[in-house]
Amino acid sequence: MSILFLIIGLVLLVKGADYFVEGSSSIAKRFNIPSMVIGLTLVAFGTSAPELAVSVSGSLNQANGIVFGNVVGSNIVNILFILGISAFITPISIKSKTIFKEMPFAILTTIALMLMVMDGLINGDPISVISHSEGWILLLLFAIYLYSMVEISIMGKEESAEEILVLPMPKSVIFTIGGLLTIIFGANLVVNGASEIAALFGLSETLIGLTIVAIGTSLPELITSVVAAKKGENDIAVGNIVGSNIFNVLFVMGVSAVIYPVDIAIENYADLWILLAAMLVVVPMMYTSKKISRWEGVLMMLGYVAYTVFIITRAVS
Repeated sequence: MSILFLIIGLVLLVKGADYFVEGSSSIAKRFNIPSMVIGLTLVAFGTSAPELAVSVSGSLNQANGIVFGNVVGSNIVNILFILGISAFITPISIKSKTIFKEMPFAILTTIALMLMVMDGLINGDPISVISHSEGWILLLLFAIYLYSMVEISIMGKEESAEEILVLPMPKSVIFTIGGLLTIIFGANLVVNGASEIAALFGLSETLIGLTIVAIGTSLPELITSVVAAKKGENDIAVGNIVGSNIFNVLFVMGVSAVIYPVDIAIENYADLWILLAAMLVVVPMMYTSKKISRWEGVLMMLGYVAYTVFIITRAVS
């Protein structure tokens, strides 16, 4: 029954995010908010809404393993598996802006998170903590990032590639509220189902968060990037992934830590190193030929398979 709840919860998360984005974007468009701003805020929020909802629910239930595993696991899924499968479908051309602006900032956010949990290693404690104050710091960095992205886009007069469909106002409101409630309900099912599965099989919540929950909450990114890759819309395919990773670390982890301090076991510090290494490996791929080729996409997917084997072996040993 726990597995069924988990699956139903993941489906509700994805569909709820779709309806929320459609409804809220329609309302924003009616108030003449530029499509570019909607794309950078509401649409970006929509693809990361499952991670946010699961992590917030995990914090409220003090399921710290799921919070950490969901954020870090989703980012590893994004950078290795989703970007890899997108490149395998069609080689992805990379704009210099992604190489020199977005990707370095994503790397810096990961390093910032690593520094926040380093106190456990330094003190020799088995557990590190991302405190309330550190959560607020992450949220402040997110606000600065979001402001800078909107300002850069407005100054550059860039247009969003998103097609914003304007719906009738009642329908927009129903989609927005209904989508949000569906996300919340789905998140509770996912957290409860994942916690029960972990207890049933004697596995850690972090392992479940790094694998099943991370993949499930990354489904919107997977769908968005794969569809974009098929259409040759490389900016969306890459920007969606890199932006989601920044959103997850700064906003999702920030909100979770503000609600309840996030405990991280020292053994899981390795997952942060793997995430950082994955991004550092991808940057040269982007820089050398300004694109990620099919064979590089295959290598990235194999890297994710190797990581999955590693964390499962670590859990059972």
